[in-house]
Amino acid sequence: MISEGQRNDINYAIPLLDHIEIDGSKVLADRGYDSNQLIDYIYDHGGEPTIPSRRGAKFERRCDWWFYKERHLVENYFLKLKAFRRIATRYDKLAFTYLGFLCIVSILIWFDKLAFTYLGFLCIVSILIWLK
Repeated sequence: MISEGQRNDINYAIPLLDHIEIDGSKVLADRGYDSNQLIDYIYDHGGEPTIPSRRGAKFERRCDWWFYKERHLVENYFLKLKAFRRIATRYDKLAFTYLGFLCIVSILIWFDKLAFTYLGFLCIVSILIWLK
């Protein structure tokens, strides 16, 4: 789901979670997703929210801080994505071309991570041979 740049992402949180089975899983998000409507939706569908309360909230919600630190991996992925200028500035006017470029860049990031292993090196070499 690709949203407009000027819209807040929390507006798309519940429609996105409608497409995912969250029963028995933890839903991880940052403080910007702290809303009673989203928290109630997650609990109603059998999930457990790992969303810290906003600063200055009247009631602090319990948060698994050890699990919340895993969010750093996702943030690093988006940092790698934004290293590609075409994604960071969103040159593409059509959503499907932007999404296609996101897929290509994700594969490049995956290949970069694979290149450090011997199996990854063999995988990349075999793909290059197959492309010839």
